[in-house]
Amino acid sequence: MKSLYLKNNPIVFQGEKIINKTNNYFEGWYFKNTSKDFSISFIPGINIENNKKSCFIQIITKENSYYIPYDFKEFSFSHKPFFIKIKDNYFSEEKIIINIKKENLEINGKLEFSNNIKLQKKFLSPNIMGPFSYIPKMECNHAILSLHHYINGTINLNHNSYTFENGIGYIEKDWGYSFPQSYIWCQGNNFINNKNASLFLSIAKIPFKIFSFTGFICVFYLNGKEYKFTTYNFSKIDEYEIINNSVNITFSNKYYKLIIKAKKKNCLKLFAPQNGNMCIHVLESIDSEIDVVLLENNITIFKGNSINCGIEIREN
Repeated sequence: MKSLYLKNNPIVFQGEKIINKTNNYFEGWYFKNTSKDFSISFIPGINIENNKKSCFIQIITKENSYYIPYDFKEFSFSHKPFFIKIKDNYFSEEKIIINIKKENLEINGKLEFSNNIKLQKKFLSPNIMGPFSYIPKMECNHAILSLHHYINGTINLNHNSYTFENGIGYIEKDWGYSFPQSYIWCQGNNFINNKNASLFLSIAKIPFKIFSFTGFICVFYLNGKEYKFTTYNFSKIDEYEIINNSVNITFSNKYYKLIIKAKKKNCLKLFAPQNGNMCIHVLESIDSEIDVVLLENNITIFKGNSINCGIEIREN
C-alpha cells in the first residue's frame, strides 16, 4: 500500500526506504518562479553515493547559479502534509521559505503559491511517465507537480529585492540514480497571448536492461485541457533537430500536431547526478523563448510565444 501511495503522490519523498541502505540514489525537486523582470529556480535535493549521504540546494537565475551543500542531518520531510526542509529552508506545494547566507550568496524571502494546476492522473498513468512509472529501478523517474500556478511574495538576493505579484510558477521533480546520458528538456508557461497555457517536454535516451531506446514525454496545457504526446500513447516525433542555439521539434498523433521552436539564451552550470554522485555538469537557461503551434486536424487552434522558458540539453 505504501508503494502505491508513493506512485500516486510523486511529490512526496520517494527515497524513504533507500536512505538507510547502500543504494546510490538521488532525488530533487525543481521550483521555477518568474515575475515580469526576474526569474529564479530552486532545486532542493538529496544524493547518496556508496552510503555517503548529503543534501543540497541549487539556485539559478538569469545571471548566476549556485550549489549549496549541506550535511544530510539538515534534511527532513513530511508526507502529509508534504514538505521538505533543508536547514532553514522550506519547500512545499503552497510555499517556499528561503534563508541562506554564504560567502558569495545571501538570499532570503518567502513565496506563496495558489491555483496550482496538476497533471490529470489515471491508474495506468499516475504521473507523466505513464505505465513506465511502474517499472522498478529506472535510471531516472520524472514527475510534473504543478503545470502552472501563481506566485506572490518577495525574494531578497545579494542586497536586491524582487517582488512577485501574480508571478507564474512551475514544479517538477526527478529521482533515481542517474540523469539520462543524453536528453533535452524544455518548459514554458509565460505565454504572452494566453495566461492559461503551459508546455513541458523531454526527449531522452533511456537504458532498459540490455538495450536502450529514445523516449519522449510532452504535455501542452491549454485552457483546462491537456494535449499529451508520449512514447506510451503512440505519438510520433516528426521533426527533431538542434542547430546551434535553436531547437525544432514536432510531435503528432491521430488528431493533433504540436510544433515547437525554441531559442536557447544564456546558459549556466548546474550539477546533476551520475550513480548518486552530483558530479555531472549540465547547462540550463531560464530566460529562453519558445514558439508553439497546436493544430487539430491540420487546423491551427493555438499559436503563441512563451518567454522566461527553461531549456536544458545534454548531448553525448
